[in-house]
This record gives sequence, C-alpha cells and structure tokens, in this order.
Amino acid sequence: MTFQQTVQHAPTPPALLDAPVLAHVVRGGFVESAHRASVVVTAADGTPELSLGSDGPVFPRSSNKPLQALAMVRSGLRLEPELLALACSSHSGEDFHLEGVRRILSGAGLSEADLQNTPDWPYDQQEQDRWKHEGRQRSSLAQNCSGKHAAMLATCVHNGWDTATYRDAGHPLQQAMAATLEELAGEPVAATAVDGCGAPVMAVTLAGLARAFGRLAAAGEDTHERAVADAIRSHPAYLGGTRRDVTALVQGTPGLVAKDGAEAVYAVGLADGRGIALKVADGGQRARPVILAAVLRRIGVASDALDALEAAPVLGHGEPVGAVVAVGV
Repeated sequence: MTFQQTVQHAPTPPALLDAPVLAHVVRGGFVESAHRASVVVTAADGTPELSLGSDGPVFPRSSNKPLQALAMVRSGLRLEPELLALACSSHSGEDFHLEGVRRILSGAGLSEADLQNTPDWPYDQQEQDRWKHEGRQRSSLAQNCSGKHAAMLATCVHNGWDTATYRDAGHPLQQAMAATLEELAGEPVAATAVDGCGAPVMAVTLAGLARAFGRLAAAGEDTHERAVADAIRSHPAYLGGTRRDVTALVQGTPGLVAKDGAEAVYAVGLADGRGIALKVADGGQRARPVILAAVLRRIGVASDALDALEAAPVLGHGEPVGAVVAVGV
C-alpha cells in the first residue's frame, strides 16, 4: 500500500467523527459556516463531569508541552521560571523569547546550531512582517518550538544523553516524556507521530489531556508539577506572547494553567483540580478560544479574559459585520 493509500484509509477518530456543532460563523445575521468540536471537562478526581461530543485519542500537539517540560524537570533540568515557561511555550518569536532561548542554550554550553526544530518565521504576524522587511530568513531560533527544543537539549546535556538524536522516539528523553504523559493522563499513549517541529507528538484522549492539566494545576507545594505550573502562571508572556489569547487567559484567571496547540486544541487546568480539553474537528483556530470561553462560563470559571477570547469579529470591507459565536455549550 502506498503512503497516499495509507493516509486515505486512516480511520476518523470519534472525537472528530461525532463532534457536535459548537460554533457558528455569522455574517450579517446569516450563518455562513459552522465548526464542530469535542470537549471534555474532568473533575478534581479525574473523572469526566462534562462531555460535548465523543471522547477518544487526539494529538494534543503543543498542548503537550507543559507535560513534556515536567518530564524534563523530573530528569534534572533546572531553569529560571521565565525560561521554564519558555520551555512550555509555542512562543511568538518576540525578541525576549529569542533571547530566552539563547540563555537556555548557553547555560548548557550549546548554541543555535544545535537546535533541530524546523526553521520558520516568527509565529506572531507583526514579528514575521518585521523579519521579512529586514530581509531575515526562517530560522530554528525563530520557530515557535525553539524554547522546548533548547530545553530538551539542555536536559540531554545534564544527563549525558546524546544530543544528536534527541528527537528520536526511542531516545531516553522522549521515553521519559511518554512516561510522564501516561502517568498524568492516566492512560497509555495511543499513537506517536512526528510533530511540525520534528519532535515526537503523542496522542491521548481528551479526558486524559484534561486530567493531566487538572493534576498539573492542583499540584502541591515543592513538587515538580507545581514548579511548571507556577512558571506558567508567573510568566504567561513567555508561554505565548504579548498578543496571544493563551497569555491573556493565564493572566486573567487566577490559578489557571493552559496551553494552546496546533489543529485547534486547547488544554486547561484549574487550581481546584478540574481540567478542560477541546479539539475543533476541522482544525480551524478561529473557533478555539470562542468555544473555550463558553465552556469556562458554563462551568462557572470567572476570568477577566473571557471577553477577549470571545472577540472574534467577521469582517466585511474591513468592518465588523458578524462574529464567530459559540452554540450548544
């Protein structure tokens, strides 16, 4: 069977196949498009307390990063809190992000040349425009996963592990990450593939992802989990960027930890131990924060960021003529 045939015959996961419509794109009072999504909210004991759609394995993509960072801390990585938040990040490529990545590398006796993540422009559109105007090229440093990759390399140096093969699924670093994800999710990894940055990405169910974030957010003092959670809470701009919804969400919600992911994934942990995970079936990012805000409202979470998350105007001739709105939550 060819690669194309293999792709064509891949089964559709329940979290996508059975996802209900949870967002409308409304233009001039007319519903122009609809986004399907699945959501799971877990209680403090890890059991599901709210499900919209069907659960099942998904690739959390970058929503796995705080759990990967936890594995690195458990393996001996020690970083200042802002740099630990950067290890959890899909950063925007702002100057302070890039300087932070350089600090992680230099602390391990490494340089930008050791990074193996896929070269790219900065994630933030303003930063990307500036780079192009200045004639700068795509680089591994600018790519949004460079904080994680720098931290992975630093963890390898600390443990004496090979740095040339750190992206291999069988590498001790990646094995530690898989074990940590399975422990916090309370279930085995369902599938492993290559993420956009070149590192392994591991699938768990939405309930498992929500459970993991709830445990991270509710961790007790003097634990590795608490160190990761507190780094995210104290330095949310390093987690995302100055113009990112995930940064606004963490800044505006006491005790919350969160991480956005590619293909429209969002994972949230609350200080009381509840967790939230959502996946928009078509991978469209525009509905992701809108749906999350509606879920947070439904379960009674107060946040100064909800209005900002729900601000998703639909434009006509450059002016708002509608909005992306949550439905059925």
